[in-house]
Amino acid sequence: MSDFDPNKKVYEAQGGKFSIIDLLRSFADPELEIDGISRISDLHMKVSEPVRYRYDGDLETIDGGEPLTEETLRELIFPLISHSQQQSLLDNPQLDIDSGYSWEEEKINFRLNIFHDRDGTACVMRMLPKHIPEIDEIGFMNAKVWQDITELNQGLVLVTGVTGSGKSTTIASIIDYINKSRKARIITLEDPIEYVFSSEQSLISQRELGKHLSDFPNGLRSALRENPDIIYVGEIRDATTAQLALTAAETGHLVLSTLHTKDVKGTFSRIVDMFPAERSNEIAAQLSFSLAFVVSQKLLARESGNGRIPVFEVLKNNLGVANIVRTGKLHQIYSKMETSQGEGMNTLEQHLIELVGAGVISKKEAIARANDANIVTRLD
Repeated sequence: MSDFDPNKKVYEAQGGKFSIIDLLRSFADPELEIDGISRISDLHMKVSEPVRYRYDGDLETIDGGEPLTEETLRELIFPLISHSQQQSLLDNPQLDIDSGYSWEEEKINFRLNIFHDRDGTACVMRMLPKHIPEIDEIGFMNAKVWQDITELNQGLVLVTGVTGSGKSTTIASIIDYINKSRKARIITLEDPIEYVFSSEQSLISQRELGKHLSDFPNGLRSALRENPDIIYVGEIRDATTAQLALTAAETGHLVLSTLHTKDVKGTFSRIVDMFPAERSNEIAAQLSFSLAFVVSQKLLARESGNGRIPVFEVLKNNLGVANIVRTGKLHQIYSKMETSQGEGMNTLEQHLIELVGAGVISKKEAIARANDANIVTRLD
């Protein structure tokens, strides 16, 4: 198979031709950054459609972009992947390719997912952030949340949200703070490695799926034999990973992980539903003992139009919460968060109302993204 050149100009847009490197330059444009963070998060390419960027959460078509052909798309993405991956895509249209690409010129890393749809090949490239934000800049409604989490010695901390909601950034900030302030052994299991840590007060080992471990369950089993204090599992995807994470949290480790759920309440049903129905009570009881925090987050557009801001819903496990989880009375979780702000808890709506009052987000945006829009609608 012939080599592909990432600097070859093959895509017609804006009255000229672009290479894949040209298309990536928008990610490094300082005029498209806020506080050092690019407002562009993803590059989308698919056959029969023009190139699009995800800008402040919305998909925007590149000016004057021509619909991509199969040949042009391959010229753009094949320079970024190995020969074996190129051949696999050509031989098996049912295959998805997950890969990474390091743009050395700008020191930016990307995560790629390449797949096929009815029109042909498609690809999304997500920029992995260059800088880890300070934890006090993340945007929690109450600083007590991150202070309590970073002081934990054991328990399970779940950060949840949809894809692209900033979960990895929140966890990276937590790990970075612990790394700078505690003498701990930290092992991360990631897919792929997003933020790169240098050991400071803590000793950190980062392991990547497909390179250093075959899957998260085996990585977790291995990590438990490596004398860790803190384990970060990139995502809980299945019952085996969930069971191992719960067990690790029960046996004196602090376990951090992410889950794809839209709110705190949905986190519990998501985990319980991973297991057979006859184990529901057992898993609920284990969660009630092992869980420390659930942090659910969304990214909302700022009213100024300049970038997005995270909004959080926070549940801290205490005796009352543990009883709710153990007995399956999940409908009571919302009121528990609503009345426990002194302990660092809050509902999404409470955070939304605070940000609307401060003029950071619009009431319209808050209503559109609330879990219970009626609460925000009643605002004066």
